[in-house]
Amino acid sequence: MTPFQRYLAEEVALDHADGLITRREALRRLGLLGLALPAATALLSACGAAPEAATSPTPAPPTGAASPAGPSPLPAEGITFAGPEGVTLRGAWAAAAQPRGAVLVVHENRGLTDHIRSVAGRLAASGYSALALDLLSREGGTASFADSAQVTARLGEISPDRFVADMKAAVGELGERASGAKLGMVGFCFGGGMTWLLLASGEPRLAAAAPFYGPLPDGADFAGSRAAVLAVYAERDERVNASRPAAEAALRRAGLTYEIVTFPGVRHAFFNDTGQRYDAGAAAQAYDRLIDWYDRHLA
Repeated sequence: MTPFQRYLAEEVALDHADGLITRREALRRLGLLGLALPAATALLSACGAAPEAATSPTPAPPTGAASPAGPSPLPAEGITFAGPEGVTLRGAWAAAAQPRGAVLVVHENRGLTDHIRSVAGRLAASGYSALALDLLSREGGTASFADSAQVTARLGEISPDRFVADMKAAVGELGERASGAKLGMVGFCFGGGMTWLLLASGEPRLAAAAPFYGPLPDGADFAGSRAAVLAVYAERDERVNASRPAAEAALRRAGLTYEIVTFPGVRHAFFNDTGQRYDAGAAAQAYDRLIDWYDRHLA
């Protein structure tokens, strides 16, 4: 398996260990990711067992959850734009009324969802025009898949080079739509890993970036990047936190401005208000830190 496939498989196993999906559903999702039954069973056992009837296969949103972090979102319209090699890329564009900068938003392993569109809209309401990229554009977009497990499986099959090429094209589109503005980036979970990946590609156009609990690519080298990096972690996210020292060392070697923030007592994906790990208090603090970072390095 590639590093990103391994990360996606471990996310499935973690969802099962946390009781968010049944064993049957976990095995189905791991099968879509290419794991044979013995390997999938071993991975679930290594991550800890959960009761077979823990939940329904699709976790429900948290009951009684507070409102999403940040302001009410501005509208995000679906757009298409030119990508590499003549392909057409898709995304959602939210324009700030009086933009102070512009931000590329990269989704989790479930693709371009309403939650990610809302994040783009909230950033626009905070003064930062935002483009949320669909990394499954070449497959017809996230909406063309029957379920989120298929989305995750397809993302695991795509090469890092293709992801980088599409994200670079999105940065170019962002720059055209927000002419003269400084450009930033934010990504969540899988998208946090994509943020690290684009930084490691030496992309020079980003002035700020914020990977939220994303896996660090093996051997990441940020030479060539100019971004000020706000790295967000969750205290109870041991799997991603294992790469935090390497991330800090790479940032230091590259001489980048950075801050590493770990929110206490919360788990992976604590910012996603549609998921069962959502923590309203930590999410609100993280959003404020994010906007403050952009105010310092984009505005």
